[in-house]
Amino acid sequence: MVDRSRSNAVLTRLRALLRSNEFYLIPLSLVLGIIAGAIVTLMSQIAQIMHVLIFGIPIDVRLSANAYVNPVIALVAPATGGLALGVMEWLRRRWKLPSAVDPVEANALRGGRLSLRDSVVVSAQTLVSNGCGASVGLEAGYTQIGSGAASLIGQFLHLRRNDLRLIVGCGAAAAIAAAFGAPITGAFFACELIVGVYAVGSAAPILAASLAGALTAQWLGGAPYSLETPHVGTVGIEQYLALIALALIVSAIGIVVMRSSSWVERLFTWMPVWIRPAMGGLVVGAMAIVTPQVLAAGHGAMLLNLHREMAIGMIAMIIILKLFACLVSLASGFRGGLFFASLFIGSMLGKLFAAVLLLVAPSIAVDPLVSMLTGMATLGVAIVGGPLTMSFLVLEMTRSVDVSAVVLAACIVTSICVRFMFGHSFSTWRLHLRGETIRGANDVGWLRNLTVERMMRSDVGKVPSTTTIAGARREFVLGSRPAIAVVNNSDDYLGLVLLPELYLGELDQIADEIQVIELAHYTDVALLPEMNVKTAMRMFDDAEAEVLAVLESAESRKVVGFLTESFARRRYVEEIDQATRGVLGALS
Repeated sequence: MVDRSRSNAVLTRLRALLRSNEFYLIPLSLVLGIIAGAIVTLMSQIAQIMHVLIFGIPIDVRLSANAYVNPVIALVAPATGGLALGVMEWLRRRWKLPSAVDPVEANALRGGRLSLRDSVVVSAQTLVSNGCGASVGLEAGYTQIGSGAASLIGQFLHLRRNDLRLIVGCGAAAAIAAAFGAPITGAFFACELIVGVYAVGSAAPILAASLAGALTAQWLGGAPYSLETPHVGTVGIEQYLALIALALIVSAIGIVVMRSSSWVERLFTWMPVWIRPAMGGLVVGAMAIVTPQVLAAGHGAMLLNLHREMAIGMIAMIIILKLFACLVSLASGFRGGLFFASLFIGSMLGKLFAAVLLLVAPSIAVDPLVSMLTGMATLGVAIVGGPLTMSFLVLEMTRSVDVSAVVLAACIVTSICVRFMFGHSFSTWRLHLRGETIRGANDVGWLRNLTVERMMRSDVGKVPSTTTIAGARREFVLGSRPAIAVVNNSDDYLGLVLLPELYLGELDQIADEIQVIELAHYTDVALLPEMNVKTAMRMFDDAEAEVLAVLESAESRKVVGFLTESFARRRYVEEIDQATRGVLGALS
């Protein structure tokens, strides 16, 4: 008992320290980085062993870098893995289990709360998908399990909402840093795509986790998605213009890819859910017979293609097949991410652009390697998001500020174009298709939680419509409430009477003759309990009202309370202030 009491006291003290000062989040983020780095290494090794055992490739060769795969295995392996995933999805729906929440959705809507069980399931499904050859990457599984473990620890330590969101970002940062051996990339990935902001208070924990993850993976055997490039030269002004043109082309392709995802998904909707991934696996396997470069994430293929000459037709064929393989894999039900796949396809687009430009305009030809790096980063921005994330990835790959500068310019152009013409990254677009309206990981969960039901006053005054002004005055004293509700014999809402208007001096002479229904306002306008504060304020503005009644539901006209505009706006400002202080690192 004594030992248990001591451990509880230590835990209580630890929780108090973490809540008292952000400095103590740094050691916690280092621990999370080590955990994420170890998990990433383990997952990558399991995936490689699966590739070796299933496809019979050498242990030191990546699946997509092979020149040939057995056609029978190419068809059977993805179909079998897909069948397993299809049965899992069928069981989930049969048992009516909710879909897993990803880190972006968790931080945007749930204050960083993730289920570790769901995260383990998603990561296992990602391993099965990638291991059987589906055209998806492991990075979604990496970030899911890293963020899930971080969220579990954060909830156990009773971290505040902003700190829990930050810790989830630390887990994702460490996972990406470990995967690519790029700590700065991991840090900016968390800031741009998981936490949703760049903040002074969050910089140290996220960078600490990112460094710990990268170093842990390096010590355990190396980053699974490490990219090495030969030395690249300087970039002239004419190349800047050509690469900006490439960024515009890639932006359009990225938008087409994201739009196409829903179209391809419809191709599988007529099938039973359990068979969809198997059919998708057959399609991917058929394309793998043409070129194994469509299999898995494409890391081996990308390293292979960076350093060799290729015909324009071959480049174009690989781009088309890989794009279609990725869309089919995700649309049919395989689990995984498009992070690395977008890098691979983007690099091939850059290679194709450089080759075509050399043919049609040799005087403004660009360095093929620089073009590949630009295409890689810009398609990553178009599909995944994060212009600084992709720019720093190139910087950590090349160690060249000159190349990184032109890549950054191209990434910004791509980000602006995609935001303007489409408005979503791939992850938020898929959430949009499910009915969510978020555009990023910025915390809007508090906004959804701040509902009319939480803000309203329930001590609403009601009077029958036949009540006279004098009768209402005797029942409700001026100043007791801003308004009273007028109801009919069935207690249904008919309108609001503002108390200051009820006591107007010009009504004194006729107070015994006029019924309160004559003074009723907002007869067709009322709030519902489930509305959030933003919707409520929009209704106040549209009705030019200072107070509105709250009805039981959309189908019922029963009055359950009222809400004033001034109180709703005050609560909204208070929540924004709290969120802003969390962003800037101020203590609550």
